[in-house]
Amino acid sequence: MKYLHTMVRVRDVDASLDFYCNKLGLVETRRKDVEAGRFTLIFLAPPGDTSGSEIELTYNWDPGEYDEGRNFGHLAYEVENIYETCQKLMDGGVTINRPPRDGRMAFVRSPDNISIELLQADKALPIQEPWASMENVGHW
Repeated sequence: MKYLHTMVRVRDVDASLDFYCNKLGLVETRRKDVEAGRFTLIFLAPPGDTSGSEIELTYNWDPGEYDEGRNFGHLAYEVENIYETCQKLMDGGVTINRPPRDGRMAFVRSPDNISIELLQADKALPIQEPWASMENVGHW
């Protein structure tokens, strides 16, 4: 398993970039606008950091209030086989909140209710049951 990033929701991109980049010293490594989901992802890392461990700033285009600590989004880990990882978690009594229906991404929650994203290393695995038919449980 490889740690990937921590996601934080932001309300003001300019103010956030001023803080994280100009004041804290991080640099923007990449940015992705997702028109279908109406959000922008901005990844930041320390200058020269090649570990790939980043902060992901998520800006939702439609304003909203973040309660229940929703400004802190999730921890993300890359896994070798998303299906095997989710099965092992389920066998251990962990609820899969967002099953890996796409062969690429799943979400679970820690005992303290911290959202954890699991991402398939490299390419998505072929879609397969029972994952393809599993419904979401709760929120992540």
